[in-house]
Amino acid sequence: MKRLASVLLLTGTLLLPVSFAKDHRYYDNDAKDWHVWNNNEDRAYRHWLMEERRERRYRAYNRITAEQQREYWRWRHTHSDWR
Repeated sequence: MKRLASVLLLTGTLLLPVSFAKDHRYYDNDAKDWHVWNNNEDRAYRHWLMEERRERRYRAYNRITAEQQREYWRWRHTHSDWR
């Protein structure tokens, strides 16, 4: 029993980073395209929050309003240098 618990703990520990490595995808209704949320997109989003929205506190993308999400994607399509 102790050995089984050890194996399960080790397996869970090894699989944990894989579960966090998945990128999320978001659909932009205005532009009719998909965006993969990865480290590069997160950097662009943080830049938008600081520069365009003048917000000092980070708010996760999925926590902002739908209108703010649309504003972000409009901004993002005009700032393709973040790719």
